[in-house]
Amino acid sequence: MAAKKKDHLYYMDLAMHQALRAEGKTYPNPLVGAVVVKRNQIIARGYHKKAGLPHAEIVALSLAGKRAAGASLYVTLEPCSHFGRTPPCTDTIIKSRVKEVIIGMLDPNPVNNGKGIEILRRQGIEVKVGFLEDKLKKINEAFIKCVSQKLPFVTVKVGQSLDGKIATYRNSSQWITSELAREYVHRIRDKFDAIMVGVNTILRDNPNLQPVSSSKRLTKIIVDSNLSISHQASVLQNPPVIIATLKTAPDQETPNRDILANRAQIIEVREKDGQVNLRDMMKKLAGLKITSILVEGGGTLIGSLFDEGLVDKVLFFISPKIIGGKDATSSVMGRGVSHPDKAFKLKDVRLKRIGEDFLVEGRLH
Repeated sequence: MAAKKKDHLYYMDLAMHQALRAEGKTYPNPLVGAVVVKRNQIIARGYHKKAGLPHAEIVALSLAGKRAAGASLYVTLEPCSHFGRTPPCTDTIIKSRVKEVIIGMLDPNPVNNGKGIEILRRQGIEVKVGFLEDKLKKINEAFIKCVSQKLPFVTVKVGQSLDGKIATYRNSSQWITSELAREYVHRIRDKFDAIMVGVNTILRDNPNLQPVSSSKRLTKIIVDSNLSISHQASVLQNPPVIIATLKTAPDQETPNRDILANRAQIIEVREKDGQVNLRDMMKKLAGLKITSILVEGGGTLIGSLFDEGLVDKVLFFISPKIIGGKDATSSVMGRGVSHPDKAFKLKDVRLKRIGEDFLVEGRLH
């Protein structure tokens, strides 16, 4: 009995899973996967591994070789038609003599949006677009936001007690959540371009902010309006580090600033209410090609990010403990909302148990 012919969604799903093999590694490029199919048989697969390396469709077509002639190419994102770190993918696709290209979603980058498809069609290649778009947009949400809004995709991570505290009234915070939850956080750091904390977290806990993978060059971002971080802080021993401070920071002419400048990249941003202007900071970080940021504290920074409408996603690890105390630090400080109707609402909410803790995950409306 002949094998059942697979449809476009089936092969696009395979291409998407190819793309996910490089999750957290393609910064500042998107995740892209490709599959070459001929007579209902997969003859090659590929994915984009790292910025500067060949794109997914080029990897797959290289593996297919001459067999690509007359085949169907499935690719999760519209092939590029411009020179970047690599030549245009459309040139290689045309030379491969594939009969059709099935594309998951358009490239949101204005430099290429629709142009790759137009070039292929002009060469007589049949092009179909729009397969698993919702899923593909989700795996590349950071890239999409960065190219369309010129802002990084911001995920806030919180480890809190049942009553919303991240430290006691004596400022003690180690440890509220379980070891299993903390291990989980260390693993997911690998999926981001950068991790961000306020300087008070550095002064209080002196974390090194390293991911589990020793090969991952995760950028650490410290929000420090007054350049009060010590040049001996553990995080400065693990570059790259960016310190965001005010143009008017009082430490302009001191030796500490010179030492910090040798250990970290200092970016100066505009001021708002005596603190770092977070929106200006985010625009500058996007200009440095940082597309996704995991914010790990503290409560003041997190609250201010909510106030400024800069949060895209949350990961709240909730421990079944009650800390209490009106002077204990809450996980989300800042100004807050004026009425419950104005509260920040989540969509796509997921609940997961991790040891004795619970993880609430969701995206902001």
